[in-house]
Amino acid sequence: MPSMKKLLLAAAAISIALAGQAMAHAHLKSAVPAADGIVKAAPSELDLTFSEGLNLKFSGIKVTGPDKAAVKTGDGTLMNKDTTLMVPVTDKLAPGKYTVEWHVLSTDGHKTNGTYSFTVAP
Repeated sequence: MPSMKKLLLAAAAISIALAGQAMAHAHLKSAVPAADGIVKAAPSELDLTFSEGLNLKFSGIKVTGPDKAAVKTGDGTLMNKDTTLMVPVTDKLAPGKYTVEWHVLSTDGHKTNGTYSFTVAP
């Protein structure tokens, strides 16, 4: 019976470990400029840091300005062991509220997306 108990415990441990991996998704941990933050100077880049590594080919952002017009951005790059998506902002940002829509594919194949806003002070 003790070997059966060991087998059941091992099976339970493996199941829990696999369930944790299956539920893994890249979640936004932080952003620069910060979500709901106010910056005095318009940023030249946006840095979004996620909870796990990303696949750059299937990850990106869209930025819209106070007038709902799209803001031009450059090609993104990955930093910090592929957990930070850095996207240069090529347009000059006027004062106002900006919305960042992001979508990412984590290296384990899970897609996530979301939005946040920041404000450029006058």
